[in-house]
Amino acid sequence: MQAVKKLVLLGTGLISGSFALALKRARLVEQVVGVGRNLDNLQRALDLNVVDSISDDAAHAVVGADLVFIGTPVGQMGALMQKIAPHLSADCIVTDGGSTKQDVAALYQAYLPQQLAYCVPGHPIAGSDLSGAAAAQFGLYEGRRVVLTPLPESEAKVVEQIRDWWQACGAQVYQMSPLAHDEIFSSVSHVPHLLSFAYMNSVLDRYNAAECLDFAASGFRDFTRIAGSHPDMWRDIALANQSAILNDLRANQQQLQALIDLVESSDGVALTNYIQRASSARIEWGKPLKGKK
Repeated sequence: MQAVKKLVLLGTGLISGSFALALKRARLVEQVVGVGRNLDNLQRALDLNVVDSISDDAAHAVVGADLVFIGTPVGQMGALMQKIAPHLSADCIVTDGGSTKQDVAALYQAYLPQQLAYCVPGHPIAGSDLSGAAAAQFGLYEGRRVVLTPLPESEAKVVEQIRDWWQACGAQVYQMSPLAHDEIFSSVSHVPHLLSFAYMNSVLDRYNAAECLDFAASGFRDFTRIAGSHPDMWRDIALANQSAILNDLRANQQQLQALIDLVESSDGVALTNYIQRASSARIEWGKPLKGKK
């Protein structure tokens, strides 16, 4: 398997840092450069050996790189691509860890038109409440899924190389179109986060919010865990995948109205059936995932 001579992380946090650590453990990278705007975070990455050197200049850092991993929120990717474009080697591979893919694919097309054969958008499915370089870990991708959404111009050998590197990190690699990706992850990731934010805000709007939170226990904790996620990242995701998210939000709105109608009607049988359908499906879905994250 081909090793990476110089890996540059544009954004040095959980996703990109864990990728670098896994490649280091597999002895598949010689040098890792961390790039970012938060110097404290970069120094932490250096202290933890996530990276070997640091920089706040993306254009300078990518010179001589053979792999660039864009690990920033989606809203920052376009400006970074534009900045690094003139400084990339002709055969430098560029990939990312963005949670939306149609918009990211369009950014590659707009800002890296000369590099497209070596560009492979990706999405590691390994999120966490934690962020920053200190959250990076060697085994984050063990048994996790990574979705690749190659561009029409992406060379097959480049896609295969990215696949090999992710598999060396312990990941299970899948491939689909950017559209299919965004529709799927709107349903099972993006909208659940937005609904958790909405529910949390509904509690905060109550006249007795403080008392409610004081009595909240494990059910509340489990349901609202993802409401603690990064605001800027989820703003960017919501705007980037707007069409699919709006469709799923409206579908959830219809389900909430159906639930309101059932409760108002006092129809115990229908309410039981409604709950049973969801409960059975959730239990069945969880069986093969037991022990996995």
